[in-house]
Amino acid sequence: MVVDTKIAGIAVGDAHPVRIMGVINLGSESFYKGSVTEPENVIATAKRMVAEGADLLDVGARSTWPLADKITKEEERRRLIPALELLVDNVDVPISVDTQFADLARETLELGAHIINDVSGLTTDPAMVEVISEFGCPVVVMASKNIPGDPLGMDAVMRSLGGIIRRSEDEGISPDKIIIDPAIGKWLPEKAPMYDFESLDQLERLKVFQKPVLVAISRKSFIGEVLDKTANERLMGSIAATAVAVYKGAHIIRTHDVADTADAIRVVKAIMGRNVSAKYSGYSIEALDVINPEDAPGYFVGIGATVTGARVMKDKTVFRVLRINNVTTTEALIIKQEALSRGCDAALPRDAVSHETENTDLIVMGTELQLKRLALKLEGQARDLPIISGLIISTLQRFRDTNYRYG
Repeated sequence: MVVDTKIAGIAVGDAHPVRIMGVINLGSESFYKGSVTEPENVIATAKRMVAEGADLLDVGARSTWPLADKITKEEERRRLIPALELLVDNVDVPISVDTQFADLARETLELGAHIINDVSGLTTDPAMVEVISEFGCPVVVMASKNIPGDPLGMDAVMRSLGGIIRRSEDEGISPDKIIIDPAIGKWLPEKAPMYDFESLDQLERLKVFQKPVLVAISRKSFIGEVLDKTANERLMGSIAATAVAVYKGAHIIRTHDVADTADAIRVVKAIMGRNVSAKYSGYSIEALDVINPEDAPGYFVGIGATVTGARVMKDKTVFRVLRINNVTTTEALIIKQEALSRGCDAALPRDAVSHETENTDLIVMGTELQLKRLALKLEGQARDLPIISGLIISTLQRFRDTNYRYG
């Protein structure tokens, strides 16, 4: 499950440095006016970013900010093509083009662009898949369903990206050319900051897709919501969010602030431990990072298990440890007995086992499936055990309750 690939000649993956994608923004409608590059400054900006540590450059001429004034495709082309003609002859790093239109993508690839970054996840222009497949170029696909960035919550992001990947590969895009983007940002009015908080906090869930992960968080609105600051004042917030993204597994960071981002990434990578694995004589074992049972079927199907079997097994993949407080000693002993009979375990104080105390705390542990079965059994018991049953179910549900955890 280790990601290890090459994107336009650059090694990208778990064992490689986190790559920095510097943003060359040609769209004057952008939410962050300080990022807009005037045509006469394109080369200077690009060379500065490369000197500061950018491994790739992403050139865009249309602001995807939902509140931005809309421009025509002809205006996008008028801004984009001259800038690209300058860049391909003057910088020595791969160039990504941020566009949703197949004819523009084709023209830029013919001019020498290396990567297409489509924030619509190949949904705006159906012909985009054909262009990507024809040129065999890497493509960044952002989680999208009907419009760019519309999935709300990490479960929706996972479903969206899973569908985009399947369609792309079925229609001829090479699996090793796909880079995934979880769509951080306020892409539609109802997308509250909590959805971005959840996506960043659970970014490791994307590992199931075995694709390079690109995260674009630079100065975005969820940072402004936390800090109550304008885009011009969000640098430190961006750095903090970048640190989380890298720690959670991002392979590429798209940013307006290359030098500061590079420093942050170096510190995070120094702190991070390696993925746990072992190899010997043709054999290997690696630890899988499953934090949500809904992701587990992807791992099972990936080794050839049936879809039905994968669904049956998913609740066995996540282990929980729960502390239950202030129950009677009799209730604690019943919980322990029922837990053991369902494959769980429970830890009690010695004086509770010997009935030397009236009330006690205990710790129960097991897979989500085992704990759900324990709760079902306790629901029909005497005393206050039905209350404990309900609390166990509520606790398990809250692991996946976006509003509870991040709202």
